[in-house]
Order: sequence, then C-alpha cells, then structure tokens
Amino acid sequence: MKKNTKILLALAIILFSGIIAVINLSNNKNSQKISIVTTNFPAYDFARAVAGDKADIKILIKPGTETHDFEPTPNDIIDIKNSDLFIYTGGESDEWIKGILDNIDTNKTKFFKMMDAVNVAEEETVDGMEEEQKHHNDEEIEYDEHVWTSIKNATKITNRIKDELIIIFPKDKQVFEENTQKYTSRLTKLDAEFQDVVNRGSRKTIIFGDRFPLRYFVDDYGLDYFAAFPGCSEQTEASSNTIAFLVEKIKQENIPVIFKIEMSSGDIAETIANETNAKVLTFNTAHNISANDFKNGRTYVDIMEENLKALEEALR
Repeated sequence: MKKNTKILLALAIILFSGIIAVINLSNNKNSQKISIVTTNFPAYDFARAVAGDKADIKILIKPGTETHDFEPTPNDIIDIKNSDLFIYTGGESDEWIKGILDNIDTNKTKFFKMMDAVNVAEEETVDGMEEEQKHHNDEEIEYDEHVWTSIKNATKITNRIKDELIIIFPKDKQVFEENTQKYTSRLTKLDAEFQDVVNRGSRKTIIFGDRFPLRYFVDDYGLDYFAAFPGCSEQTEASSNTIAFLVEKIKQENIPVIFKIEMSSGDIAETIANETNAKVLTFNTAHNISANDFKNGRTYVDIMEENLKALEEALR
C-alpha cells in the first residue's frame, strides 16, 4: 500500500511540475555547469567525486532523514526533469520513480540506475532474522538495493557515472577521468585494507542487532552474518526469539561486538549487549549522513574508513 501511495503521488504531481519545468528550463540551459540530481547520499558523493566543480549536484533525500520514508515534492520532480543527469538506486525504495521516468525527455535528461552497474543479489533472510512482511507478489523476485555497501560496487558505479558525464559534457572528459581515477584509487586501497582486516581476523561472523543492508559488503569478504531484520524492514521491535538467538550466537562464538546502524535507536543492540557483555558499535551503511556531516563535507570514503576500524574490533 505504501509503495502504491508513493507511485500515485509521483504521478499526480507530474502535471503540475511540467508547467513549472518549462519556466525553469531556460534558466538551467544558461548555466555553465552540469545539473545532476541524485536520490541518496552515495549517489551524491560518487557524482561529486567525478564531477568536482563542473556540476551543480542536488540530493533529494535530505541529510539526517530516514531514506525509506522519502516522498518527492513537486519541486523535486521539477528538478529531476530539468537536470542533465538523474542518478538513483533502483529497488523497492525507488518505486516512486517509475512514473516520473516515463515522462522525462531523454533528449534533455539522462538517467542512471546504480543497480544496473553491478551484479545484483536477491534479498535473503538468514537464521534468527525476523521475517519481513511482504507487500508485493510473493512470486516476484526482489533484489537487494543496497549495492553501494560494496566498495567494489562503488568503484563500478563511479566509473559508470564518469561515462555518463563524458557523454553529456565531452569537453571535460579529461577532468572527469582524472577525478575518477583519483577517487577509485582510494576505493581500491580501502578495499584491500578491508580484505586485510578480514584475513587477519580470528572469526568470520558479525552480528547486527538492527536492520542489515550490508549483503554486498559481506559477500565481498566472505563474512557470515546474523541480524534482527532484513535491510529494508520497517520493523523496529524484535521478538524475544530473535533476541535470544542473537544472544546465543554471541555467547557461543565469543563475539566481542554487537553492531547497530546509523540513525538507529540502538535499543535492540543495547539489550543484547546487556546479556552478553558485547560492545555496541555503529557500522555506517552510508544510506544517509547527518546535516552537520553533510555541511562539513563528509564522504563515502570517510564513512568506510570508520567502518574499517569497527570491523577490525569485531573480528578480533
């Protein structure tokens, strides 16, 4: 129902946005910079790294807000239709975009879905995890949309953004290529550092007393995981069975850390920690960042460097 509401809302405001879009279009065309609109923080940061000062970049999901509750405003639709490049993830959280893309002039606006740049994995439910309440056809295959949590995927996505920008602004090809090479070199180094931490670790299992949108991350490094909820779950309270399962896992394997994710209350992780003496740490999934961090220019690389330290402690 929630998904359908978002789609209907997007369709309802397209007519309104189209009128204003015509007014704003001439202003955009006079700009010397590329106009990029992105849905979430990872897309914003990858585009910023490639484009540098050659683009004006807008992020639709405001810093500090919950990404799964996003609904576009009329101005958001206008900005998308007036942009040169629209970057979004794909997946269940972006269902509202479908109706908009059907009404975009692709001669003016290019759009890029990050899930198209990588090999996607089906969503999964592991032992002990609360079952997600499905709101769609049970026979429909649902793919995990959190593709950016893999540093290898982040590298592929960044290169694809570079390719898209070169098509739009070929005169700045060298700038985009140099920026991309610099950024992806940092990603490659960071990926190697994560692999080294995993190789040196005394265990291969991590525990999350929270949602788990890190399927692509753990697949990269051959890690096992247990968590309270799937990545896009709307649930916030875990059953006693789920908590007991995670407590037992920590005790059995003497796991020193129980993770929560950013912008989470951490209540479940704290409950588990009280039963096990495990330390609660935050593993940032880069869905979004705080308004203050955004203002201060925090990057995806910054986030993953902090995660590297947290993972090292968890695998000791």
